Amino acid sequence: MADQYAQIREDNRPIEIPAIRWDEPPEGPVLVLLDQTRLPAEEIELVCTDASALVEAIRSLAVRGAPLLGIAGAYGVALAAARGFDVDGAAASLAGARPTAVNLSYGVRRAQEAHLAVLRAGGGQEEAAAAALAAARALHAEDAKASGRMAVHGLALLDELLPGGSHRILTHCNTGALVSGGEGTAFAVALAAHRVGRLRRLWVDETRPLLQGARLTSYEAARAGMAYTLLTDNAAGSLFSAGEVDAVLIGADRIAADGSVANKVGSYPLAVLARYHHVPFIVVAPLTTVDPDTPNGASIEVEQRAGHEVTEITAPLVPVAGVEAGGGIPVAPLGTQAYNPAFDVTPPELVTAIVTEEGVVSPVTAEALAELCDRSRQVTI
Repeated sequence: MADQYAQIREDNRPIEIPAIRWDEPPEGPVLVLLDQTRLPAEEIELVCTDASALVEAIRSLAVRGAPLLGIAGAYGVALAAARGFDVDGAAASLAGARPTAVNLSYGVRRAQEAHLAVLRAGGGQEEAAAAALAAARALHAEDAKASGRMAVHGLALLDELLPGGSHRILTHCNTGALVSGGEGTAFAVALAAHRVGRLRRLWVDETRPLLQGARLTSYEAARAGMAYTLLTDNAAGSLFSAGEVDAVLIGADRIAADGSVANKVGSYPLAVLARYHHVPFIVVAPLTTVDPDTPNGASIEVEQRAGHEVTEITAPLVPVAGVEAGGGIPVAPLGTQAYNPAFDVTPPELVTAIVTEEGVVSPVTAEALAELCDRSRQVTI
């Protein structure tokens, strides 16, 4: 079950609402999400009391973004365990909610394994549920730390590639605190540049068809006081040709073993533009987004979303004459078929660098990526 309640602003000051949090009211544990489908108009939290509500929140993009999906998946398993539901069934439904995002299945598996380990050792259901929750909280904390470290590595790389500061950065989709336990991935790098006075302009792709750039990245940039400008996705080429882009920074939903990057659809064209115009194309993602079991880009399952996201636009949340509030307004003839992949895949040869919490891979090769992952595992052990 899910419920919603609004956060009230006082004196028109922004309220810092976490993208995700675990809560334990008297009626039982819940997972509370900032409903990203309502931003930037409203800051409303969605309360999930079971895994099925979380699955729906994931599919509807109320909660989204690779690192945050991993955290949500882990908390979802913990929620099922704490409320006495079928943990394995909940894990299976959560892991399959968005197939391209590898972090989701990673987070689910991590909490599920913690739960199972206690049961195999002879522990009870309550102890196993506590272990699942501890695993989710640990992943949440680790992602927050990883975000900060990626920002440091990313800013250092920008300063190396673009000495002198005054960076003009183009980004796509949303990669800030709304997708992370910390301040994000690619957006966190731009934010770090802003804080030290080296960000001249953040160019924000609106990101069709769901407008995560317009609705979410602009929302975060405005709250941070960053200099930003919104553009339509198909205007990016004119920016490059005018020499107005110094670097492209994007996140990732899955990175294959060879360094191929799956990210929000529209990322690949930016990589092609960047290569032609000799502009660095930088991917920022935690190592949990690297999937060594996916050998190359062709092996990445790309989620296909509903056609109405392209053929309709969402109506305002307040009623408008003749239109149902929250419904779809057709922008194409009835019966129009739509091609609506959620992601595209950029080959490694178009990626200047992959920035992770453990360092930077450049040039991007399977060997360099595997070496970084191995080194990280050794440090963890």
